[in-house]
Amino acid sequence: MEDTRNLIDEYKGLPNEQVFDELEKSRTPLEIAIENLEHDFNIGSIVRTANSFNVQKVHIIGKKKYNRRGAMCTDKYLEIVHHETIEDFLKTQENRELVAIENNIKRAKPLNEKQFVQNTTLIFGSENNGITPELLEKAQDVRFIESFGSTRSVNVGVAAGIAMYGYIRQIIL
Repeated sequence: MEDTRNLIDEYKGLPNEQVFDELEKSRTPLEIAIENLEHDFNIGSIVRTANSFNVQKVHIIGKKKYNRRGAMCTDKYLEIVHHETIEDFLKTQENRELVAIENNIKRAKPLNEKQFVQNTTLIFGSENNGITPELLEKAQDVRFIESFGSTRSVNVGVAAGIAMYGYIRQIIL
């Protein structure tokens, strides 16, 4: 029977647990945090992109439930950790640089000027409200993605992909 999962050929036919174990051997040190303020399809999309870049871990802060359809089952191949509160999340982030991707605050600097460190956690907020002030205050760095058209921002799922690729280009490639 043909394996129709969204996997590269190397992993076709393997059980999900074995795919997870194989990926575990080469995880990048990057972690992703999503402040889950709303039931959002974008969270699943970010999880899918995080799998594509083989990130170490995805943290979901807030509601545990999210629309997994956007993840296309890739949530089976990486570690997803739920934190009920920002404080719970922060306890897991010792010795990591927290970089918030947020376009609507004065403190933000252009993403293309960022020099990433290996142990980085990228933080993304909800599409409507962004990252909460409480979590933004804890971020050591805040970056925005430059826009050249009439809109001031891209979709949060797209922003996550751009930021992850920026990290991968500097640290992994």
